[in-house]
Amino acid sequence: MGMLTGKTAIITGASRGIGAAIAERFAKEGANLTLVTRSTPLDSLIEKLGTPIEAMTGDVGDSAFADQVAKQTKEKFGKIDILVNNAGVTRDGLLVRMKDEDFDEVIRVNLKGAFVTTRAVGKIMMKQRSGAIINISSVVGMVGNAGQANYCASKAGLIGLTKSTAKELGGRGIRINAIAPGFIETDMTGALGEKVKEQTIATIPLGSFGKVDDISAGALFLASDESAYITGHTLVIDGGMAM
Repeated sequence: MGMLTGKTAIITGASRGIGAAIAERFAKEGANLTLVTRSTPLDSLIEKLGTPIEAMTGDVGDSAFADQVAKQTKEKFGKIDILVNNAGVTRDGLLVRMKDEDFDEVIRVNLKGAFVTTRAVGKIMMKQRSGAIINISSVVGMVGNAGQANYCASKAGLIGLTKSTAKELGGRGIRINAIAPGFIETDMTGALGEKVKEQTIATIPLGSFGKVDDISAGALFLASDESAYITGHTLVIDGGMAM
């Protein structure tokens, strides 16, 4: 029996990278899944996972869509035990050149998306008097990064959202935690130049980028009963970079 057998999880931003790795890990541990993506088809991932899955495509920053995700998941699986707010976008640029729309879009998807999805799912979890919510933040939300004022603000906001909602919903048996990944091998970091990669690795005590499986392992721990007395916490998985 897996660690999540009989549980239902919603994962946003599930089409690739960290989101897909969490979906695969949860599926192996027996969870039913609702996988949410903005536009990318999930057919190949669904075929690979081999577990009961509801696939939904839409804009996580739209509160009506968030409500539909929660409603449809509850109707299909009968309950919602886990929510992973992983969906995110970047619109990098130096502060003085950053356009309003680039700032607004990153905040809307990364931060508001987590807010409206947590609100929608939280209503169901409150009635159940149980649930685990995991927000995927970033170490740059803790230490900052030049050229990413919008992204860093959104990820720092997720940590604040995590703490506030953990205090608000803890009395209903709902645990809310965050994960702050460092530099992880994904399509996003794969686009970095070799010089930038070398400079970045030089700042990491463990001497390498992390793997998506490092993040999915942390997510499994926070989603499972193994972390039953942990809430309002940010689990940093960064090879020591932000020490």
